[in-house]
Amino acid sequence: MTGQVVVSSQGSMVTISVHGRFDFNVHKEFRDAYETALKNDQLENFVIDFQPTEYIDSSALGMLLILRERIGSKARIKLTRCNKEIRSTLDISNFNKLFDIQ
Repeated sequence: MTGQVVVSSQGSMVTISVHGRFDFNVHKEFRDAYETALKNDQLENFVIDFQPTEYIDSSALGMLLILRERIGSKARIKLTRCNKEIRSTLDISNFNKLFDIQ
C-alpha cells in the first residue's frame, strides 16, 4: 500500500502522519505538508505520528532529516507512537539523539 500523508493542526501544533508506507513515493506530499505548516507563524510543535505507518525506509529517514534542517529552531519535532520495527530503525539510525521520540 502506497502511503498517504494526513495533516492536522491544533493551535501551535501540527501533526503529520503517513498511513501505510513511508517511503520515497510520499516525498512530495510529505514536503508539501510541512512547507504549508511552516507558513504558520505561531507554529511551536511538529508531531510526526507513526501510529498509522506500517513501514519506513532510508528515504523516510532522509525526509525526517530534511524536515529537521528546514525547521531549524522554529519548532520542536516529536516522533510519536512508533511500532516496534519503526522504533528499532530509528534507534539503529541514532535518531534518538536528533529527535524527541515518544
